[in-house]
Amino acid sequence: MKLHRNLVFAVIDGLDLIFNEGEYADKVVQKVLKIDKRWGKRDRGFIAETIYEMVRYKRLYAEIADVRAPYRRQDLFRMWAVWAVLKGYKLPDWKQIEPTPERRIKGKFDELSKIRKFRESVPDWIDELGEKALGDKRWTEELAKLNEPAEVILRTNTLKTTKEKLRKTLLEEGIDVEPIKGYSSALRLPERANVFQTEAFKKGYFEVQDASSQLVAEMLDIKPGQRVVDTCAGAGGKSLHLAALMENKGQLVAMDIYGSKLKELKRRARRNAAHNIETREITSTKVFKKLYGSADRVLVDAPCTGLGVLRRNPDSKWKMQPEFLEKIIKVQHDIIRSYSKIVKSGGKMVYATCSILSQENNDQVISFLSSEEGKDFTLVKEKKIYASKSGYDGFYMALLDKK
Repeated sequence: MKLHRNLVFAVIDGLDLIFNEGEYADKVVQKVLKIDKRWGKRDRGFIAETIYEMVRYKRLYAEIADVRAPYRRQDLFRMWAVWAVLKGYKLPDWKQIEPTPERRIKGKFDELSKIRKFRESVPDWIDELGEKALGDKRWTEELAKLNEPAEVILRTNTLKTTKEKLRKTLLEEGIDVEPIKGYSSALRLPERANVFQTEAFKKGYFEVQDASSQLVAEMLDIKPGQRVVDTCAGAGGKSLHLAALMENKGQLVAMDIYGSKLKELKRRARRNAAHNIETREITSTKVFKKLYGSADRVLVDAPCTGLGVLRRNPDSKWKMQPEFLEKIIKVQHDIIRSYSKIVKSGGKMVYATCSILSQENNDQVISFLSSEEGKDFTLVKEKKIYASKSGYDGFYMALLDKK
């Protein structure tokens, strides 16, 4: 592929916003792709994939280019030149591209590739944290997998269609999908495509949701007609799945501290024809205290470091600071104790995170079970999902019964 100046400049603009302005990579990519409506699929793919690749391997490319933050525009071009050389592109004769010693770049790459924190491009503290939590071998395997682009996985909205019908519908729109063994509603795309432009999406036949994430709602053992509470609903990916499992029967209360996310959930619920969802913004403790002892099922999809989903949010490893882990562990500790009180006697609760750290997962459950709030609960089962083993996002989920 010939390197076009306007595409490369778009990549540099995007990297400046992510690395220097602290903007989120997914939002930046969306913004950058709107610069020129004439760009075709291939052009747009080059921009998005290059930005994400350079975000994933920022530390490695910066080290080889010998540049440090904050990155000047010429620094970003030096990093891009490293990327281009390692990808086998012939560097263009542009004034922004300094004379680049390709042999030195490749030699430095070979040298740094022997050191995990450079090869997989993570801050020192995350590398140390992961090795301590998972051990050298598993952490090495996990990091490598977390640097691979995530596949596009769909969850069939069973309120409107079946998996087989959805598969045929998408095929008619030119999109091939495959079922995934062991995942009841999931379909994967062997080849990336913009599924949001399809009629099937506009009609609410599916949501984009990773295969691991789809296991969370299913673990809650939902029965139609129950009262279910999703305590950290966000924009509602799991709420919509819960509504489908409930077959629109019963009451699903979706709570969150962010009203803007709940507005997005309402919009998605309309498209999904999920009619039994009631949103409640948590403006004070009264909101959830009113629900104490009332729910058959409670989902606590707790806020976390997100280290299991770095494939989707590679910029988060550069934004996160060591003190955030301590802060989020305290938040999880408080959340599980408060929201567990919503479960009625004989009910069930699932505690879940998209982290792979035991401090956020099993350790939290053990601590809860030994607390006053957890004395009536028992651990039924738990799943620890690693991207290196499953091929999908890293997740933790635990099912607890209340006497």
